Amino acid sequence: MNQKPSNAFVAAAWIALGIGMIGFIVGLWRSDMLLNEKGYYFTVLMFGLFAVISLQKAVRDKLEGIPVTEIYYGLSWFSTLLTITLLVIGLWNATLLPSEKGFYAFAFLLAIFGAITVQKNTRDSQIANKNRDTE
Repeated sequence: MNQKPSNAFVAAAWIALGIGMIGFIVGLWRSDMLLNEKGYYFTVLMFGLFAVISLQKAVRDKLEGIPVTEIYYGLSWFSTLLTITLLVIGLWNATLLPSEKGFYAFAFLLAIFGAITVQKNTRDSQIANKNRDTE
């Protein structure tokens, strides 16, 4: 049985995504990093958001019996792990205070959690609406 997610859960997911992304981007904007460093972290954030949405969709498609090629499924996992690895390597080697490193790590994790949850909620809502319309 597929249920449409509650409005509170949908709102919480969008808020998590927004706070994570905005916090990360405002942190970059206000930092004293060089422009190329800011670009690196911004690119990692955008790549990470795309990768986790793609991974969530591929995993969900497989669970629902929708064909997903193994190469796409594998690339989705690889891309997700790569973005996390790139962030960890970047923060490990950055000349930032430990509190700043933690801020970027947790803002990134909040943003990717929010992106996964928004994607899940969107899919659940579409299925619930489709099932409601066919009844």
